[in-house]
Formats: sequence, C-alpha cells, structure tokens
Amino acid sequence: MKPVSYWLDSAPPFTAGAQGPVDGRVDVAVVGGGFTGLAAALHLARRGVSVVVLEAGRVVGEASGRNGGHVNNGLITDYAGVRTALGRERATEMYRAFDAAVDTVERVAREEAIACDFTRSGKLKLAAKPEHFQTMQRNYPLLAAEVDADTALLERSELPPEILSSSFHGGLLQKRTGSMHIGRFGVGLATAAAKRGARVFETTVVERLEKLAGAEHRVHTSRGVIEAGGVLLATGATRHGDFGWFRRRIVPIGSFIIVTAPLSQSQVAATMPGRRNYTTTLNLGHYFRLTADDRLVFGGRARFAMSSPSSDLKSGSILRTDLARTFPALADVPIDYCWGGLVDMTADRLPRAGERDGVHYAMGYSGHGVQMSVHMGMIMADILAGRPAVNPWRDLAWPAVPGHFGTPWFLPIVGAYYRYKDRVG
Repeated sequence: MKPVSYWLDSAPPFTAGAQGPVDGRVDVAVVGGGFTGLAAALHLARRGVSVVVLEAGRVVGEASGRNGGHVNNGLITDYAGVRTALGRERATEMYRAFDAAVDTVERVAREEAIACDFTRSGKLKLAAKPEHFQTMQRNYPLLAAEVDADTALLERSELPPEILSSSFHGGLLQKRTGSMHIGRFGVGLATAAAKRGARVFETTVVERLEKLAGAEHRVHTSRGVIEAGGVLLATGATRHGDFGWFRRRIVPIGSFIIVTAPLSQSQVAATMPGRRNYTTTLNLGHYFRLTADDRLVFGGRARFAMSSPSSDLKSGSILRTDLARTFPALADVPIDYCWGGLVDMTADRLPRAGERDGVHYAMGYSGHGVQMSVHMGMIMADILAGRPAVNPWRDLAWPAVPGHFGTPWFLPIVGAYYRYKDRVG
C-alpha cells in the first residue's frame, strides 16, 4: 500500500517548470499552484498577460491533487437553507455557478487536449438514514423547480441499478456532475499555462507580500523577490507564508482516501453498476467512485484530525472497515493507496473570493472545489486583467472563526459533536 495520492502517483511528471531565481516584474503573481492558480495563469497567459505562479511544493500537490476526483454540480450545503439565508436570486446564482464550473472544467480539458478521463458520470447523494431521505423528499420539489430540473429522487427500491448496498434508504441523483483523473488534469493545466508563457515555479515558498503603490506588490519568496502589478492568493489551507488574516477564516480539516486494486467486471456489477460519483449524508460520511481502470476510490472524514503519515494510516484503517461495511463483497480487495489532505473549510461552507488591501483571493471551497477552483481561477483572472466578470461569492461577509488563529485546536471537539449528531440525527 503506497502512502501517496493515487492521482499524483499515476500522473505524468510536470516538466515545464521555470528554473533559476524569481526576479524581475510581472503583471500578475499567483500564489499557489493548485487548480485556482493554474487556471488563472492559463487564462491570463492566453491573453498575453505576463504571469508567474509560485508554488511551495509541487503543482497540484495539495488539495487539488488529493481529493476524490468528483467534479460536482450543486451547492455543498442545502439549497433551501441558502435560499432562506440569502434569498432566491442569490441562491440560484450560486447553484448555477457550480453548473457553470463543471462546464468550465470540461471545456478546458477539451480545448487544451488534456487526457484526464473526464466524463459526465452524475452524482448520487445517498441517504444514510430514513429521516435523511425524508429531508430529501421535502427539499426535492424546490430544487427541481428552481435550479436543477435534471435532478431525480430515487426511492430505496430504485437504487439497485445504481448501487447495490443495504446501507442506504434512497438518494438524490444530480446528472450534470462529472469525474476525472485530477492528477493528469492538473499537470495538463500547468503544462498548458507554461506553453502560453506563464512561468510556473515549484518548491518556491512565498514568505511575505510587501505592498507598494496601488495594487503593486513586491513578493518575497524563498528563491528571490519579484514585483507584480497584481497578486492572486490561491493558497487554500496553506501553512506557508504570512497570511494570518486568511488562516483565521479557513479551518483546515483532514480528509482521507483509500484506493483499491482494480476490481473485476463482476465486482463492479455487484456493487456500483451505475458508475456514478457517490456521497453519503452523514457528517462523517463517505464519498466514492470508480476510476477509468475500475479502482474504487473511497474517502471520507474518517477522523477529525490533520493529515500526517500516522494520521493517514489510522484513517485508512477506519475507511477500510467502512468500505467493507458498505460493500461486504469487497471486504478482501487489496488496498493499493492510502493518503490524506487538507480541506479549506469556511464556517458556512461557501467559497470566498474578492479583494483585500490590493490582494485578490479565491479559496474556501470546503470540499467541493475541483470544479469551482478552476472556474474561479478564470473569473479572478478576468478581474485582475480589468475585464468584466461576475464573482458569485462577492460581498459575502467573512468574519474570523472565534478562537481560531491558524491551528485548529478544536477539531477533536467538533469531531465528537458530529459523531454524536450522526448517531442521534
């Protein structure tokens, strides 16, 4: 069992990285080489804007390359709840932004000829308890009428063509969702940006930003200093650099994944014949799907803990047990990969994007970021280049999380609370 991301281990190497010192001047400096930063760099470079990407590790080495590979449409939170809080018009705009984001990923993969196995697989949200399905039944008419007519509500008796497991009591099928090999997509995105003229530096830590006149900044890195006419912060839950204001508003939560050896066709037919993306309704639930070569990618917030080598292995053991409980027929399937990563969670689980003190930012995707990160990279690139663009997360208040100064000391307490809710709710 390899303690690394399957997506990164099976992706081609990125060979177009910039060499030498970080110096000179660019129109835009992008901090972070995940999907947001790389999409922004590609979009800017396509239009002749000089841009540099500064990544502390390897491109897509953190959240962008460590997730389940779901390209989901729809809000991660309940549409009816967002509608109540923000009004129908804004909730509809946010929901449709995720639809547009899936389209953006598909378009970029096609235009740049990125071989990443993108497919419109659809997502089936599975009710882990009867009362969870009752909630789906109550919310479904509003969802279907206002924002997603392609959604279908499936009774428990209608699940077998999609999934064969006794663990679930019905589900909500969102047909616009896609899936892909995120490692190949990410390397393809970085390569496309570099081919257009973006300089993509790996192993380059941004240590601090020095504000100059207007939006100009001097960016101090571990490999030199560069001046930029604009800065995009696309760091997610980074632990590098002097970005305390953002750390107080982002809670880094560990999410963990195991990947099986390739399944036989009979094993696929006996477990996931619908070949969808699957998620469950528990707070400490699971997300899973098949790869193009029929491996089962099975993840979840197995423990409310940060990712580390020991934590990843402990969480992987829990996921192994949960996989066998969900699909008893797969109890003895070998596990080839196990890893963890950090989700950049906001308190309300909605992304944040905008500008603060001359620095633009997009982050806080809260576990629903594969598609939205690419989409927001494009939108923020347009804004930085002075082109009209509608930011769906504009003007959202973003208060600091009380008592949070960057290290999430409260995660065990939160985990205990959600475990309790899963037992009684």
